[in-house]
Amino acid sequence: MAKDITILADLGFLGIQKIHGNSIIPHKKSKYKPLTEQQKDENKKQASKRVMIEHINRDCKIFRICSSKYRGKHKNYDKNWRLITAIVNLKRTTRNLKMTEFN
Repeated sequence: MAKDITILADLGFLGIQKIHGNSIIPHKKSKYKPLTEQQKDENKKQASKRVMIEHINRDCKIFRICSSKYRGKHKNYDKNWRLITAIVNLKRTTRNLKMTEFN
């Protein structure tokens, strides 16, 4: 992995800073140490940057290739992922089109 790439991760990746020094995770609130307003603002800015990829992940999980165990032929795994990403990309690019534009 390139060292100059910044990774925006969620709290599920707490150990990523040991592996990749240029990674950013949100500040964690504890029972005895609440977050400051500045930390809350930083978390909100990071979450707003990450929300787009989370929506794309959700669209991919609808097809259940990454949300459950893959039961197909392993030689077709790459083909299936490419098909799913093509469908998701098509959905995202055509979501603002109206039906009258197709006529």
